[in-house]
Amino acid sequence: MNKYLAELIGTFWLVLGGCGSAVLAAAFPDVGIGLLGVSLAFGLTVVTMAYAIGHISGCHLNPAVTIGLWSGGRFSTKDVVPYVIAQVIGGLLAGGVLYVIASGQAGFDVVSSGFASNGFGEHSPGKYSMLAALVCEVVMTMMFLIIIMGATDERAPAGFAPLAIGLGLTLIHLISIPVTNTSVNPARSTGVAIYVGDWAVSQLWLFWVAPIIGAVLGAIVYRVIATKEGEA
Repeated sequence: MNKYLAELIGTFWLVLGGCGSAVLAAAFPDVGIGLLGVSLAFGLTVVTMAYAIGHISGCHLNPAVTIGLWSGGRFSTKDVVPYVIAQVIGGLLAGGVLYVIASGQAGFDVVSSGFASNGFGEHSPGKYSMLAALVCEVVMTMMFLIIIMGATDERAPAGFAPLAIGLGLTLIHLISIPVTNTSVNPARSTGVAIYVGDWAVSQLWLFWVAPIIGAVLGAIVYRVIATKEGEA
């Protein structure tokens, strides 16, 4: 159970830190951290948790990553469902804590604020189409899996994987926040969408389907490019 609890706690931190920075601090009067700050916040949650729980659970914090690593031959089949459940629970708990904190501000409305939910069309920060959102989430998650699998390869420099993965997630957010508010993580999307309901829940399907497709593609691509010479 230790590794499942670690995944729950780690995903809780990712959603609270990343989405919390977007909801509470991104546009705070005069000293708002903006998109750069939110991007860094998501990256920092991964870096800190990778060092804290990486040796316990592998620090997936993301159903798409778990499924991608499984499809890439890096993860046990028996642990896929428990990991995904733990991650979603962690995301939902973080969303609940964030909702309580955000609701303490006078005039806060979870639906009109968006609550850092992911969306497309009218609910995309830049009003990007569903197709644009789908392609963006697939490609970004694919690249994320290539980074993860490469950084954790036994041939990679030891000890630097958390930095590479955290900086990779930061870069992904810098690119794609205007398109979808950046998911690449179904647990992160679910953790806040449930509290918004309405449009956030109706569009949630894309932020499960696209990251999972992208993660599987990333795992396949990495296995192709990382195959040692002479191997089948």
